[in-house]
Amino acid sequence: MLTGSIVALVTPMHESGEVAWDALDELIEWHVESGTHGIVPMGTTGESATLDTEEHLQVIKRTIDQVAGRMPVIAGTGSNSTAEAIHQTQEAQAAGADACLLVTPYYNRPTQEGLFRHFEAIATATSVPVVLYNVPPRTGCDLAAETVGRLSKLDGIVGIKEACGDALRVTHIRDAVAAQGVEDFFILSGEDAQTLQMMSLGAVGTISVTANVLPAQMAEFCAAYLRGDTDQALALDQKLQPVHDIIFVESSPTPTKWALADLGRMPGGIRLPLIPLSVEHHQEVRLRIQAAGNN
Repeated sequence: MLTGSIVALVTPMHESGEVAWDALDELIEWHVESGTHGIVPMGTTGESATLDTEEHLQVIKRTIDQVAGRMPVIAGTGSNSTAEAIHQTQEAQAAGADACLLVTPYYNRPTQEGLFRHFEAIATATSVPVVLYNVPPRTGCDLAAETVGRLSKLDGIVGIKEACGDALRVTHIRDAVAAQGVEDFFILSGEDAQTLQMMSLGAVGTISVTANVLPAQMAEFCAAYLRGDTDQALALDQKLQPVHDIIFVESSPTPTKWALADLGRMPGGIRLPLIPLSVEHHQEVRLRIQAAGNN
């Protein structure tokens, strides 16, 4: 079971748009030192949509090699092509990923039966643990709780990152999974701002954008809740909420990448069609991260 603060890692880039490999290594080391509980290369926050397949797999392999077993690596291998998702998942499995995160197919908007068969095909073709990822605001399709329940019975499908925008979906998924007699399926928050509420309903952690800029604070927040210190978790959540809000002031990961460059953690490159953060947001992003990072 994957638990705690799992960072949805950005992909550092030079101003030219080329991947900044040394900065990627350094970011990973920062997360290890900060106590991050897991790492997702090549999710949406990693700009998976604008890296080609070769680059995509290079980032995954580089992350696995740099982490060197010190935390779980959950490789983002989703696609709206089932064949491509199978290929990327097989490659990540061969590279040594601990699990793979597979977003629902975007743009082509399959039915619930189509979604079931898509994930079934991936699970059948691979042996690496599969974590589902539901984010309808970005994909245009919603993986229903009942479909998650059906999928939870398949060998290899172990959990879900839920980002539908309704924290109560956690309860619906838990009920659907329980109705299938499955006991070890886990739920992770995909909405930083809702993580505390989702954990109160049964989620066991988060795949977090905020963890890119405040890794120690996100790790402590999740750890506090999981060890039963809800007062400490609530206090940390209240400090973190302004950051959760501001890092989505423009399309993610635009504010996050600007903030990491501002912190001196990496160059400031980002790929079109995304562009650097608008100047009018710079100071507010900086101030909110500084405030949440102060002990």
